[in-house]
Amino acid sequence: QVQLVESGGGLVQAGGSLRLSCAVSESVFRFNAMTWYRQAPGKQRELVARITSADWTNYADSVKGRFAISRDNAKNTVYLQMNSLKPEDTAIYYCGAVRNYVTTWGQGIQVTVSS
Repeated sequence: QVQLVESGGGLVQAGGSLRLSCAVSESVFRFNAMTWYRQAPGKQRELVARITSADWTNYADSVKGRFAISRDNAKNTVYLQMNSLKPEDTAIYYCGAVRNYVTTWGQGIQVTVSS
């Protein structure tokens, strides 16, 4: 069973930056896609960013131009660089590994953006 561990979250002021990391217990190349989702209180989990095995990326409209997903195959790690953070980015962020239409999740990490 693959394991994913997120790190890099915390409290930041609006306009600041954070980089989330997701360490994966298997080669990230073995997955169809790696994803970042987030869930704010009282809201549904939503897709933030996705990167496929072919390095195709897509983003939620709300984060385009501010967030960037990337991966380091040698380190089995996926990153989410978050810039120009806004209070509405406050949420628990989850890393997901997709294989054959099944997603395995990390435990999630809190990101709080103060105004």
